[in-house]
Amino acid sequence: MISATTMNTALEPAHRERLMRLARPVSFEAGTRLFEEGGRADRFWIVRTGTVALHMHVPGRRPAVVESLGPGQLVGWSWHFPPYLWHLGAETTSPIRAWEFDTETVRAMCAEDAEFGRSIAVWVGRVAAQRLHATRVRLLDLYAPYGSGDV
Repeated sequence: MISATTMNTALEPAHRERLMRLARPVSFEAGTRLFEEGGRADRFWIVRTGTVALHMHVPGRRPAVVESLGPGQLVGWSWHFPPYLWHLGAETTSPIRAWEFDTETVRAMCAEDAEFGRSIAVWVGRVAAQRLHATRVRLLDLYAPYGSGDV
């Protein structure tokens, strides 16, 4: 999925290159939990291959999947906003390869370079806004009398 929320399209080349200097390649098997709701948001990932399901805890039931993320997409945006705790959980649904980033290092870079920091903030904000919009559409499909129609 190519959109204005993927790192390659959201960040200008100089900022993307600067961020990628911090990237660490990682791989995970299917079924690996990347993070849990309420846990400390100390890393984030850009998916290279495979899929990750974002889910929320539902008491007495299995976690409810709210979104599936694939290549080019950001996994985790809670690291950018205090109190730096995950709002959802994430689990790989297939083997994945990803770029992993340490959030303290990225936040420090954002603090020392305002232009870089603004670029990262706009990117992460767009991701959050896009996911909230997608959730709204899904809720309308589930609960509106005639579906979401044209949104």
